[in-house]
Amino acid sequence: MDSRPPSPAPVGKSAGITIALVGNPNTGKSTLFSALCGVPARIGNYPGVTVEKKIGRYRDESGAVTVVDLPGTYSLAARTLDEKVSVDVLLGRQADVPSLEVIVVVVDVTNLERNLYLFTQLRQLGKPTLLVLNMWDRATATGIKVDLQALSERLGTRVVTASASRKQGIGGVKQAIRELSALAAAEKQSIFSAEVQAETAAIQQWTEQQAGVVLAPFLAERLLFDRDGAHAQELQRKPGLTDLSNQLQASRQRLADAGQKIPALETATRYSWIRSQLDGVVHRPAETHGSTSDSIDRVMTHRVWGLIIFAAIMFVVFQAITWGTGWAMDRINDDVMPAIAGVVESVLPPGTLRSLLNDGIVAGVGSVLVFLPQILMLFFFIGLLEDCGYMARAAFVMDKLMTKLGLSGKSFLPLMSSFACAVPGIMATRVIENRRDRMVTILVAPLMSCSARLPVYILLIYAFVPQITWLGGWIGLQGLVLFLMHIVGLVVAVPVAWLLKRFFFPGDVPPFVMELPSYKMPSPGVVFFRVWERAEAFITRAGTLIFCTSILVWAAGYFPGDHTRQHEIDQRLEAMSEPASEAEVAEYASLLEEQRSLSGRLIEGSALGIAGKAIEPVVRPLGWDWKIGVGVIASFPAREVIIATLGTIYSLGGDSEEASLQSAIRESKWPDGRPVFTISVALSIMVFFALCAQCAATLMVIKRETNSWRWPAFTFAYMTLLAYVGALLTYQVGSRLIG
Repeated sequence: MDSRPPSPAPVGKSAGITIALVGNPNTGKSTLFSALCGVPARIGNYPGVTVEKKIGRYRDESGAVTVVDLPGTYSLAARTLDEKVSVDVLLGRQADVPSLEVIVVVVDVTNLERNLYLFTQLRQLGKPTLLVLNMWDRATATGIKVDLQALSERLGTRVVTASASRKQGIGGVKQAIRELSALAAAEKQSIFSAEVQAETAAIQQWTEQQAGVVLAPFLAERLLFDRDGAHAQELQRKPGLTDLSNQLQASRQRLADAGQKIPALETATRYSWIRSQLDGVVHRPAETHGSTSDSIDRVMTHRVWGLIIFAAIMFVVFQAITWGTGWAMDRINDDVMPAIAGVVESVLPPGTLRSLLNDGIVAGVGSVLVFLPQILMLFFFIGLLEDCGYMARAAFVMDKLMTKLGLSGKSFLPLMSSFACAVPGIMATRVIENRRDRMVTILVAPLMSCSARLPVYILLIYAFVPQITWLGGWIGLQGLVLFLMHIVGLVVAVPVAWLLKRFFFPGDVPPFVMELPSYKMPSPGVVFFRVWERAEAFITRAGTLIFCTSILVWAAGYFPGDHTRQHEIDQRLEAMSEPASEAEVAEYASLLEEQRSLSGRLIEGSALGIAGKAIEPVVRPLGWDWKIGVGVIASFPAREVIIATLGTIYSLGGDSEEASLQSAIRESKWPDGRPVFTISVALSIMVFFALCAQCAATLMVIKRETNSWRWPAFTFAYMTLLAYVGALLTYQVGSRLIG
């Protein structure tokens, strides 16, 4: 449905245009973005900051439309980095984003009064604005009625309805965007008192006189309303404006003397205006007060049942990861990788180049990509839980536990995001206004078991944890171990957060206020979009960092040895691929044994082997040999690199006749014939990876978010120490109990 106010004059714009999607969190903005643009979107950061920039495109009959999806926000107060970048984009001050033709404001129609708060700020930007009443299907189902024509006339903006999750109304949104882009924005009257408007004008006049800075009315108003706002701090650094804070304080004092205290004045005025505009326009049936979501929440957010349900959901997720993806991993291991290696062998004779391709790249990169099914499964469940509205409940349920650590429920969502990847998790801490809480959350976020740890867990669990099941196969030991490995970091984070809060960042816990969105059926498009984003990031990482690391590790493991005899044996073995006589069978076995012995000597005499032997005394108390030690050191830039490193080392070393890394590590032996890998060693490695800060990207983000090298250095030091001690205790205790 569509309604429009009296139209201003057209300005003749057409063809390529740029628009921005803006809205509160949980209004379906991302769903609408996916419905408009599909996938893939272009994702990056705005220059100089860590705020995520998501850009998509679609075409209509008039040309291309570029869609900028801004971070979800409740206001344009610019107290956080997200809000400041959003304001800069909306005002056309962000250098890498063209000036916007249309601002599309997405609101949840079932929560219209609260969502319109942001709209009241956006309407003052002087841009054509489209108001999309999303979740229209839910409003219809619950009996909420909106007089669209009256709402459009009162707000002075175009209003359309949509149900983005069902892709309903998308055509109307596109048509309205195109039509609005050809119109000039109509001037909006201020909703504030004459006194506020006078003070705003005075601020504009003062900045222009002092430094020649011409402020838009919206920015002047924000300077007045936002104490310690980002724009005021930025302006105050300009010559001539160093006294800005005193000028603003004087304006606020005059308003307070007139009975208009800031900041309460802005909130009261905006909501009063919103209620007056909605009066007689929105009709709610009395029965909507007790919704289905409310009934479900009585159980899901219960102080006891809520925690049990949360733990059960997480348990099921990790059971599904081990239970439902093993077949895909086997197919990649048993079919895809041998097939690729076979193609290389069919076109290249034994030699250095073939070793680089098969032992370096295929064994290295392939050993990581084999875990793609588990990664996809993890992100599928995270996307499902986010889109159905459960994640907000999980934050609410965890609030009491977080409070005991000195944190609030606001820290839960960044920590939960860190289970996917610590980088967005740390960036998500920008929603925490309290600096002390934010710093503690940043410093413990890398302890959450991110998806990069998953390949390490899966490799070792599948190789060494028995396939024991209970309850008719529904619960398995492998899934249980995977679940426990994911909560190791969470458990350790409890005392770490308490110590940080106690000794480094003391202070009271602020109250936790959070909007719980209504439950809804997850949108397949949105879930697919999120899985796609993460899969693309994982594959890109495998294709760049891990690819380069695989080549470097291969070179270190290949040189400076003489491989002439090794290649001669390879050629002879290939020529005897199907030995017929007993003599040929005996010769074939003898050559295999010589090849294995020679490969072992070559890898031990290589640069990698020499370096590994040097560090072996440090890792020996953990039950590790030099190959594991080298793999762990190589994985400090990115923890999943250990899989590629071990794949290359064991491939060069000829430790197994089979292609898979699992087989190679099972057959790895100490010089005295004992197996290198036991359950205790496997658990020791997993605990080390659960606790260690092996991610350069995470440390860089901590530096950017804290604006100091001190905190990434602190994080690296305390987590590495924790990891070593944890792995040492695990091996020493485990080897005495279970061997």
